[in-house]
Amino acid sequence: MAHAPENTLAAFVLALKLGANGLETDAWTTADGHVVLDHDGTVKRIGRRKPISSMQLSSLPSHIPTLSSLFETCGTSFDLSIDIKDEQSFARSVDTARQSGFDESRLWLCHYSSAVVIEQRRLLPNVRLVDSTRITRMKEGLEMRCAKLSSYGIDALNMHHSDWTGGSSTLVHKFGLHAFGWDAQFDYVLSNSLRMGLDAVYSDHVDTMVDAYAAEIGHVPRCN
Repeated sequence: MAHAPENTLAAFVLALKLGANGLETDAWTTADGHVVLDHDGTVKRIGRRKPISSMQLSSLPSHIPTLSSLFETCGTSFDLSIDIKDEQSFARSVDTARQSGFDESRLWLCHYSSAVVIEQRRLLPNVRLVDSTRITRMKEGLEMRCAKLSSYGIDALNMHHSDWTGGSSTLVHKFGLHAFGWDAQFDYVLSNSLRMGLDAVYSDHVDTMVDAYAAEIGHVPRCN
């Protein structure tokens, strides 16, 4: 987020303190099976970068938290959206959430491949699954994509805020899907996204996001 290094425990704590009722992060699995939170998935070692998936948890920099430490630090009273970076992190994230007492219905697992998301529905019947994509990647068109996602029980479609219109938001809702918009960094973008009917917005600027929500809809519901 804007006021703390991303994907750090300090950032998550601050986001909740500023009024967010959901958190977003990126998950990778280490060589010894721990889910850790980092955007790029690599760390610099002796002049070159190594993938997190090839490293033991004990070898990672201390600022990279585990998913379990997120729950230990922040509790479980919020929605959590995880951008799954390697497919083994799907099941491992769910296992970690269960062990931490996190409500699976508040766990939103996102992936850029609709085929992968659909396959995970068979394996993970209780969590929320999200197709994260761009409108330009939908060769079949938005309506056909929504119909397919709905038929497989996928929960949400997540696109860049600029891909959304009021009409597309309405169409997504028609198929029983949630509409999510990411990279909403400015007050006018946040306001427009909420006016279009998006169910969730992702922003680095939590204070601006909370203010926009209050202006357009009302007070952000508290985490509980």
